[in-house]
Amino acid sequence: MKKWIIGCLAGWMAAGAAMGAGLPAELEAEARAAMAKGAAWLAAQQQADGHWALADSPALTGLSMWALQKTDPAAYRAAIDRAMVFILTSVQEDGSIWRQPSEQRKGGGLANYNTAICMTALHALGRPELVPVVQNARTYLAKMQYLGGGSYGGGMGYDADQGRPYTDLSNSYMAYEAMRLTQDVEDLRAAGEPKADLDWKAAQEFLAQVQNLKGVNTNAYVSEDADNQGGFAYTPGAGPSTTNAEGKVTLRSYGSMTYAGLLALIYADVDAQDVRVQSAKDWACRHWSLDENPGMGQEGLYYFFNVLAKSLAAAGDDTLDLPGGRTVAWREEVVRRLVALQKPDGFWVNENNRWWEADPNLVTAYTLLALATALR
Repeated sequence: MKKWIIGCLAGWMAAGAAMGAGLPAELEAEARAAMAKGAAWLAAQQQADGHWALADSPALTGLSMWALQKTDPAAYRAAIDRAMVFILTSVQEDGSIWRQPSEQRKGGGLANYNTAICMTALHALGRPELVPVVQNARTYLAKMQYLGGGSYGGGMGYDADQGRPYTDLSNSYMAYEAMRLTQDVEDLRAAGEPKADLDWKAAQEFLAQVQNLKGVNTNAYVSEDADNQGGFAYTPGAGPSTTNAEGKVTLRSYGSMTYAGLLALIYADVDAQDVRVQSAKDWACRHWSLDENPGMGQEGLYYFFNVLAKSLAAAGDDTLDLPGGRTVAWREEVVRRLVALQKPDGFWVNENNRWWEADPNLVTAYTLLALATALR
């Protein structure tokens, strides 16, 4: 185990030396061709009113709009404009961006989730007229951070109006990302207007509750299994878990949440050499796979690809050394895997429908964003 950790961390620390390396020209051409075909398919699925997939989940439209913007904004200007208008019709008086669901569901209108994605996608368009919308969304989202203490303190849930304390890492990382990627609009507020931000110290405290790292996570549910060490779980004391021979239930680390945790630590300004960051990277090295979402199989596979690319890019690492001596150029491996998974018509889809991934609209948007990140 010690050799694995030393070799793995050395690979991450040395990765900066490879920062200038690009993809092989032939592979980059394949990736851009795949993106062009995927974007054309996705644009063709847009509904007349501008939305994709489910109208009462504007985040799905936000992801598709963001994907087209990242792929070819000039070619898809009309589709992007229609999507933008649809999202703007979803803006509420308090600045949140969501719609009342047609059917009652857990999490209600998923206001935090929809707001975080939509505000980020709108901001990515770079249009000055959208600045007030993004500012108001930031004000709303900052108020939705749960600061009631306990293991949920500092995190975000789907919807604050649920009558009980609840936060999870998926919603939290998306909110942290939204606040970091849009923070430049705070400099554009009128003189005297209050600025909006999260309590980043509280965010760090929440992240400690979902990382399997003894000495950082002091809860009884932290796993002592070496295989889980450094990785992240979905929510404190719940979600995928493991029960040992004595009947103790502990958090189970898995791929998509570990990369979400790593990205969240970066957004929360945790130093790159901090044990929390280094342990998360070590877990990623020890469980490297693009055949599955490690620990979850095919469940959430494309969410996994998307957050993996974003977290590794944010960490500034282009290569890492795996146990056994193999060096991974992750951008190349991700691109090759995603290109290979594309369907003949241009879309991507997961046969496993966990977290809506049987919807090719959602999965194609995830994939285009991952490819765009891998291509810088």
